[in-house]
Amino acid sequence: MQLINSIKKLKSYKNPVITIGNFDGVHLGHQALLHEVIEKADQLDGTSMAMTFEPHPMRILRPGQSLPLITLREQKIELIEKTGIDVLICLPFNTEFASITAHEFIDDLLFKTIGIKAVVVGQDYTFGRNREGNIDLLKIFAAQKDFEVIVSNWIPVSGRCPSRISSTKIRELVLSGKVEEAQQLLGRFYQIRGIVVPGRNRGGRLLGCPTANINLKDELCPKMGVYAVIVESLDCRYKGVANIGYSPTFTDQQFSVEVHILNFSADIYEQEIRVNFIKRIRDEKKFSSINELSEQIKKDIKKADELLADPQ
Repeated sequence: MQLINSIKKLKSYKNPVITIGNFDGVHLGHQALLHEVIEKADQLDGTSMAMTFEPHPMRILRPGQSLPLITLREQKIELIEKTGIDVLICLPFNTEFASITAHEFIDDLLFKTIGIKAVVVGQDYTFGRNREGNIDLLKIFAAQKDFEVIVSNWIPVSGRCPSRISSTKIRELVLSGKVEEAQQLLGRFYQIRGIVVPGRNRGGRLLGCPTANINLKDELCPKMGVYAVIVESLDCRYKGVANIGYSPTFTDQQFSVEVHILNFSADIYEQEIRVNFIKRIRDEKKFSSINELSEQIKKDIKKADELLADPQ
């Protein structure tokens, strides 16, 4: 997949078919859209393309509104590449870009620069300054410029549920700790990534359970509690238990994400690990003593071991 990070690097392509969106999460709905682009490009013997933005436009348009990301840039690019898209355009989103009118976006960027033959969009697609462009306007441009507009159908949450798969729905599920339900909409386990940093030196020393501590950036954090997880580290996958929260049994309560990797002893400080959330085991709680907490951790480890299939 070719990755383009600047408008200045855009050029014309052979019979390009494009979809445009934030694609936060690259969930099953997004994947269906991307595969539709690929199929149309194959019909035209053309180039399949996707356009997204960094940072998420809401970070610029509504800076005071918190919007934790389901996928940070690195993971989003990886997931889009896995679909088989030929070209990913990841453009910087700023106030200058936000001021581009709908006409300028279609005529100058998509038509004159890229030379689009077809655009595949979702049913609520809007574009241009103040979201002035919509599907009806896009179809007017298409008739004038001779390209095709394909409006993709929603992907329902389930056969019995009329609501569609959306990034908003996935955020709600993860924030509620319902990581199993989120997995059904993502088509994969919800994952966070981070560099292993020094902790408070009590996991192995006090509890007999060494942990890898990671700092989150601005990604979506699951509800506080204990989870069975699969950890990707050193190109391998391991069973694990993650605790998210403030460790209320201790007095120096600080928010942390701590992961105990089962049957693992390698030094991974300053290395990135990827934590896939499989199932929530329990709430975080305050114990009356270190010994009581230690016994509960043993139970959590046993439970996680039973829940998780062999990650290899």
